[in-house]
Amino acid sequence: MSPATATHLYGASPECVADLRLPEGVPSACVVLLHGGYWRERHRRDLMEPLAMFLAGEGVATWNVEYRRVGCGGGVPETVDDVATAVDFVARLLHERGWGGVPLLLMGHSAGGHLALCAAARHRRSGTPSAPPAAVISLGGVCDLEQAARAGLSNGAAVEFVGGEPDRWPLLYAEVSPPQLLPLGIPYLLLHGLSDDSVPWDLSAHLHECAQLAGDCGDLLLLEGVGHFEPIDPTTQPCRRALSWIGDFLCGS
Repeated sequence: MSPATATHLYGASPECVADLRLPEGVPSACVVLLHGGYWRERHRRDLMEPLAMFLAGEGVATWNVEYRRVGCGGGVPETVDDVATAVDFVARLLHERGWGGVPLLLMGHSAGGHLALCAAARHRRSGTPSAPPAAVISLGGVCDLEQAARAGLSNGAAVEFVGGEPDRWPLLYAEVSPPQLLPLGIPYLLLHGLSDDSVPWDLSAHLHECAQLAGDCGDLLLLEGVGHFEPIDPTTQPCRRALSWIGDFLCGS
């Protein structure tokens, strides 16, 4: 029997939809999945569908989130606010089912890694979430928005996302760039392929260094010969490394 899936509208925009996929029985956790694509309209949550299906088969509920992106009403702060609203929404859904104690984990890929980290640091920028996340996982994440902007990654995607250069909007960048939002206060995994040709691995390494100095506890996994998309493909070893980290975290929590 395939896991039950339902699509929910969590906000006013038609882009504010997410798929809740439930395993059989009580889930061991709920993982909020945030897709990448440098925050641009042409990329959608179907990127995370194989991972969502695999996790559900392993007894984990998944919440595969769509959000407003650049070109369809997104940017700063709209995209970041959408993710925060989506996390609160799934927390209510779980509570209504009597699963309020199920750990909530945030997992994002590429630009979704950035959004997951921002959501993990929400208590530092916009108040306490209704259900604080238990951990955050970034896979090939854009872990430093200012560095991404200054490097011109993906033809200026970060500048498009924020609406201007860091020198023009320093406070805006500070509000949504993970190194400026530390400490997270929850365990984290930053997994990045050393052969990633879309998002440089040193963004994850830099955030890890900053997080450790801020007193956070987490892991940095830099993987030889791994590119940008292997970490979200559940048939690959890099993705299994991330899922193993989640399993170890749940066993120890």
